[in-house]
Amino acid sequence: MEESRFADIIVPMPLSHSFTYAIPPAMADVLRVGARVVVSFGKRRFYSGIVYRLHTQPPAQGQIKDIELVVDDAPIVLPEQLRLWDWMSGYYLCTMGEVMRAALPSALKLESQTYVEMLAPPDNVELAALSDVERRLLDIVAACKKPPTVAELTERIAVRNPMAVLRRLVDRQMVNLAERLADRYRPKLRYYVELAPSHATPEAQHALLDELERSRATAQKRLFTELLAVAADSQQVRMPKDELMAQADVSPAALSALVKRGAVVIQSEPESRLFRYAASVRPPAPLTGLQQAAFEAISMAFAQQKTVLLHGVTSSGKTEIYIHLIAKALERGQQVLYLLPEIALTAQIINRLRRVFGDRVGVYHSKYSDAERVEIYYGVMREQPAPNQPRYDVVLGVRSSVFLPFRNLGLIIVDEEHESTYKQHNPAPRYHARDVAVMLAQMHGANVLLGSATPSVESYLNAKRGKYTLVELKARHGGVELPEIQIVDTKRAHKYKQMRSNFSTTLLDAIAAALANGEQVILFQNRRGFAQFVECAECGWVPRCEQCDVTLTYHKRGNQLVCHYCGHSLSQPTTCMACGSPNLQMRGFGTERIEDDLAIYFPDARVERLDLDSSRSRHAHERIVEQFEQGQIDILVGTQMVAKGLDFDNVGLVGIIGADAMLNFPDFRAHERSFQLMEQVSGRAGRKAKRGLVIVQTSQADHAVIQQVVQHNYVGLFEAQLAERREFLYPPYCRLVSIMLKHTNLDIAQQAATLFAQGLRSAMPNSVLGPEAPLVGRVQNLYIMEVLVKIEAQQPLARLKALIVYYADAVRRTKGMSGLLVAIDVDPV
Repeated sequence: MEESRFADIIVPMPLSHSFTYAIPPAMADVLRVGARVVVSFGKRRFYSGIVYRLHTQPPAQGQIKDIELVVDDAPIVLPEQLRLWDWMSGYYLCTMGEVMRAALPSALKLESQTYVEMLAPPDNVELAALSDVERRLLDIVAACKKPPTVAELTERIAVRNPMAVLRRLVDRQMVNLAERLADRYRPKLRYYVELAPSHATPEAQHALLDELERSRATAQKRLFTELLAVAADSQQVRMPKDELMAQADVSPAALSALVKRGAVVIQSEPESRLFRYAASVRPPAPLTGLQQAAFEAISMAFAQQKTVLLHGVTSSGKTEIYIHLIAKALERGQQVLYLLPEIALTAQIINRLRRVFGDRVGVYHSKYSDAERVEIYYGVMREQPAPNQPRYDVVLGVRSSVFLPFRNLGLIIVDEEHESTYKQHNPAPRYHARDVAVMLAQMHGANVLLGSATPSVESYLNAKRGKYTLVELKARHGGVELPEIQIVDTKRAHKYKQMRSNFSTTLLDAIAAALANGEQVILFQNRRGFAQFVECAECGWVPRCEQCDVTLTYHKRGNQLVCHYCGHSLSQPTTCMACGSPNLQMRGFGTERIEDDLAIYFPDARVERLDLDSSRSRHAHERIVEQFEQGQIDILVGTQMVAKGLDFDNVGLVGIIGADAMLNFPDFRAHERSFQLMEQVSGRAGRKAKRGLVIVQTSQADHAVIQQVVQHNYVGLFEAQLAERREFLYPPYCRLVSIMLKHTNLDIAQQAATLFAQGLRSAMPNSVLGPEAPLVGRVQNLYIMEVLVKIEAQQPLARLKALIVYYADAVRRTKGMSGLLVAIDVDPV
């Protein structure tokens, strides 16, 4: 008798282990590790899971279900990806299901949906016994042309719990609930019209034309004649359906009639939804002497399989070195992953890469549709290009690109490696793409290059200790000097009446001079919206979010108060909701306010904003960056989006409006991040022809970080930060694990956090801080308590992580803790 076979399946849910299913005999020969299968989970639901392991050992207990369906003929998750998922779930203390949800494009994750089907129409007696809500729901189901999903019904009926109503209707046998698997990805097809074999000869073609003439089928004749003309001119026997119908100027009915006559056939082929680069490519630009020396040093380090940190000042030509390294990797037949921290940066970089590498470059980020991301996913996995199905050897993407199925990865470039946006915060896995990239490279035997003008303290220390190879570029391309930085003391400026709204007269004069010289200006304010909050001048009332412990930010566009944590919004009130006074005043300022004021001081200047609000649509980033690049915008106002690696030729002035908020933020990394942001945004000035000017407005002109920015003194910042963190035991001298415990009831959140902290302290008495409420103690009606664990280098990391997971599970299972959410963040930033 044949031995039973089993498969461990990863399902896309936050469950601590995979699940074992039996393999039906018919599937035994086709099932592969890494392929998708459909499995039933629970009583009614179906999910697509990933085959993790094939074996012959049945589980010790419980009923074994069969796999329902094999979705893929070949694996869509490669062995290296499964190894990475396994490592991430262990290191970041999450589940394989959570990693799967993050790793696969949404369209590849199939799950069943519940449909509501109408049974026999109820008679009058049955209708009379129904409640108003039940009758209304039945009317909606009856009016639908096809069975609606429960989610669709929920949107159309104002009932808090429609499932309870549906269950009553099911019990009365008036509706039925059916589970169906929804496939969210279908290849895009292009349709072609070609001559049928029966009409390939001139005799058959003339006979058909005579018949169409006799029957006065003029549209069919015109269509057939057009197809024959194309075949005669180009020797092609087919033509795209849409082009043929447009040229012949006929309706679909004429084509259908020809198909019925057997004269033509319609064929379909998959077609890429993605942009195809049609222009010719050119070789990389020659490197300068300094760039060539850096390139050779990096190549030598790669030969020794070492990670390299490229510390190059802004505008030193790091990207050109990247392009030469990519070209070398492609010559070896390898794939390249080029990571960027922001979608905004891809617009400029992709143009530079495609000019050299053409269609071999793919872009992967969340602004693409689900179907487009699936095409890129398959394009990376594809071993050879096919007609209308490209293979991508170079991928330019944001942090989620580390999950792509590379077959022959040879090089990973992490540009602006210091950026905190490489860190995923919610949901799990809460990974850092830079650190995952280093591990991914180890698994593939690939090289890693970290690049930045302001490296993270951790990366620079790794380079100083020899773990990484440090390569430096200390001069700008073309010999242009680093920008001059002027400090404006806003306390003094206010005292001597030298402030105009939020601008010092020094900054206004510099903007006017730059515009008069035909130069462009970038103004940096790291807060979006118009005003930070609104306050009643009479009683001090401030509108706050109903769901979060934060004030609402005023956005002039739409005249709304908006919560930047949950998105809750309301119209700006005209009077105080506490005392009725109309005297409401704006406090603080954001990018909208800066933009508004500029229209007063410089009415003829073309001003644009680059922040989250102005760039929500897919192509908004590209449009704004391209317009500024082409000189169609004079002044660009932005948040940290303008500080990250953008390259503009004509920026003569950068203004940093409010440096104090960054410096005073309560976080041990505040000074490091302040220096990085100010140095990076300063680097946008004077990149090509002449030295640029940067004006920093601050009330702390003598602050050490401000002086380090003035001197472009990264090493001074690094040494000061090391000394401070060594004294107070913060990374890189320890590892941090943050545990957030959340509940809708504040008392339960506090009790759970106390129990958790007590349990941990019993095992690691000197490593646990808290519990404390974080800076924002309630988000989306969940109260939050935080426990922080410091793990020193000599402590056993794996054992302490296991204890954290153990006590988190123990608290979840404690009586009275129902609904408790525990979020574990390893290496928080």
